[in-house]
Amino acid sequence: MDNIYIEYTFTIVPKEPASEILIAELGAVGFESFVENDLGLTAYIQKHDHYETILDEIYSLNSTEFLITHTFKEVAQTNWNAEWEKNFTPIQVDDLVSVRAPFHPNPNLRYDIVITPKMSFGTGHHETTHMMLQHLISLEVNGKKTLDMGCGTGILAIFAAMKGASDVDAIDIDSWCYENSLENVARNNCSNIHVFEGDASLLKDQKYDIIIANINRNILLQDMQSYTNCLENRGVLLLSGFYKEDIPIVDQEVEKYQLKLENTIERNNWVALKYNKL
Repeated sequence: MDNIYIEYTFTIVPKEPASEILIAELGAVGFESFVENDLGLTAYIQKHDHYETILDEIYSLNSTEFLITHTFKEVAQTNWNAEWEKNFTPIQVDDLVSVRAPFHPNPNLRYDIVITPKMSFGTGHHETTHMMLQHLISLEVNGKKTLDMGCGTGILAIFAAMKGASDVDAIDIDSWCYENSLENVARNNCSNIHVFEGDASLLKDQKYDIIIANINRNILLQDMQSYTNCLENRGVLLLSGFYKEDIPIVDQEVEKYQLKLENTIERNNWVALKYNKL
């Protein structure tokens, strides 16, 4: 018998960054899959994992920064692969990097990343992932120990490994992203990437030459000290997941730890910042 799912449809105003925060919170209480749309997102949880008060634990639903409404219904098992295959088109970044699914033809660019997103973050289509790939294109990665924090599908970790990073750790708090990153790392034959499920507490006693953190503003601010503590002198910190208007508050926090802003990329009001540790 097919599994039965509960389908929640959320309408979100403004959609970003609320949708990313909401997905992270829903994943933490057992939701398995997410489909984003222009108005918000649809989330799925197996019926046997669902309970009446499950949304009481979701902070973003009560935030004064967003207006989020929802409906829900019971549905039969969904073919997740078919859902994202209908909407996932390949992308190219600066004519150097391609991000595609296995069923797309290889465009024969210098770097070819093949993923099966399965509703995890980071297909490359979102502005923040695209900009982080651009930062990594121009960055000297060869021989550098690298961290991809909030790795989603593992795209950024995979690209760092392809560019010659000596050792790459990829961390995500979401179990769905963790499993998907493992699959994508294996698919791209990146034997020097180590994927972990967890949060910034895993960074204790670690050291990295490059840290990539594409999450959201609040989590970045909360965990900034953990990032900077494990960044080597003259190391590079790449941050994204927030808007141009958020730059002053992020910059103020980062400067507490003797890092200097070197470069900013902007795409549709989203930004990705490159910091150097002095």
